[in-house]
Amino acid sequence: MLASNNPKQFGLIGYPLGHSFSADFFSQLFEREHIAAYYTPYELSSIDLLGSLLQKQTNLYGLNVTSPYKEAVVEYATELSAEVVATGAANVLHIRRDARGQVKHIAAHNTDIIGFRDSLLPYLSDLSGAKALILGTGGAAKAASYALEQLGIDACLVSRSPREGTIGYDSIEAYLPEARLIVQATPVGLHCGEVVLFPYEKLTDRHLCYDLIYNPSETGFLAEAKRQGAQTKNGLEMLHKQALAAWEIWQTP
Repeated sequence: MLASNNPKQFGLIGYPLGHSFSADFFSQLFEREHIAAYYTPYELSSIDLLGSLLQKQTNLYGLNVTSPYKEAVVEYATELSAEVVATGAANVLHIRRDARGQVKHIAAHNTDIIGFRDSLLPYLSDLSGAKALILGTGGAAKAASYALEQLGIDACLVSRSPREGTIGYDSIEAYLPEARLIVQATPVGLHCGEVVLFPYEKLTDRHLCYDLIYNPSETGFLAEAKRQGAQTKNGLEMLHKQALAAWEIWQTP
């Protein structure tokens, strides 16, 4: 537990941040556990503003990172976890400072992998032998891909601009008989009325459609999948699990 006479500050960077529940989650955690700490969202219009933020907020010791900076933030770290090296994406920064409050070390981690992987464990028996499609190629998609590899599930990324190692959205239908796990890892759906391009009519009750977005709780993607009888899951449990993993990291010396 943090000493009450020296409350540390933690926060979230991304753009925009209006959809995020992270501040509420951590504020409730700190209050419930009587932890003397603060959590603040920092909406940065450019990742270039991170350096000045770290200089000004001398009591800031940990940051969550969300879209669109999960990949760009890696270059600000002085130490990368094995998961960050493998995926090229981070969602947690652990900041260490000297006695004057100056930054001396920044370690980058990826707890999205933990949150996504552990939230899928109850579904593994239903997904036995299945493959996965991941919609998107950004930091969240890379974390999901890494987690699925840990679980022994073959996954293919779907891109609007297909390149080696990915497929285009017009190729999805051919993969659906075997790909019974569909992971929506793009920002499409954060705003009302947005629906991911997808052959929803080919879904069945054997498919699990997982949208990493948690606000709104039911995106257009999930609503369309549910109409076809598919199982659906949003990203709220993943948020909670990755946030708790981040908190454990921030408490290490």
